[in-house]
Amino acid sequence: MKNVFKSIVAVTVFAFSFSTNAQTSKSKNSVLWEVSGNGLTKPSYLLGTVHMICGKDFVLKQKALEAFSKTSKLALEVNMADPDEIAILQQLAVGKEPLSKKLTAKQLVLLEEVLTKSGGVSLAQVDNYTLETVMSLLFVKSFGCSDLKFFEMEFINKAKESNKPIVGLEKAANQMDFLSKSYTDDELISYMKHINSEMCIKLVKDYSNEDIKSIYAEITDKELMSDDTKKIILDNRNLNWSKIMPAMMQKESVFFAVGSAHLAGELGVVNLLKKSGYTVKPIMN
Repeated sequence: MKNVFKSIVAVTVFAFSFSTNAQTSKSKNSVLWEVSGNGLTKPSYLLGTVHMICGKDFVLKQKALEAFSKTSKLALEVNMADPDEIAILQQLAVGKEPLSKKLTAKQLVLLEEVLTKSGGVSLAQVDNYTLETVMSLLFVKSFGCSDLKFFEMEFINKAKESNKPIVGLEKAANQMDFLSKSYTDDELISYMKHINSEMCIKLVKDYSNEDIKSIYAEITDKELMSDDTKKIILDNRNLNWSKIMPAMMQKESVFFAVGSAHLAGELGVVNLLKKSGYTVKPIMN
């Protein structure tokens, strides 16, 4: 269960990061971007991740390792190195009341169907969890491996090895609050129907090709994400981060690692930093 709780933050972006726009197609494709100019004495770096991936597909590219070595601080969406943040996630993974009491009879039938189809998990086994936690369990299961690797945890370990401070762009409680407000129970159960191994295979392929435009397009697919949900789970958070990042980069060189879906789009972090006057260029292979 330890990895399940770690994956909750990952799934927040992975699952709720599925409307392409003209702005996206104008930028080059890369998961790693250098941020410079606008008064910065040293560049910072922005890496898009897919949070979790099977061990056989996990690769930390040399360009990312080199960029990381040039920085003096690691910034993640949430500071997963902070035990207090992990404890909050674990607490929030459990529902205030069992799903069997919270959901309607129709919702329970639909949820049971989803669970059975996904691999025989029973409602009784997940009854005390939130729907968001159940979703994360289904995502973990859909990868079809027992050796999931977490990009954020790998960078946390490297930061500790080099005594680099680790910070979060937001608090765990805030992130889970965004998640809980982004979908209704009906929408969330409907969304779970789309979680399958093919989705994960496509994600891994796109990430290996550093195709952040494709990742963004799939995550913001109108069938899976409404405009209101996209605003809550992606746009508003990107806007918040783009206001926090300048002060951090002004003080020192920072290595930012966030979900890849946050990079692309008109209100993606890359474009928002450009609008703020920074030079943001892709680091190609």
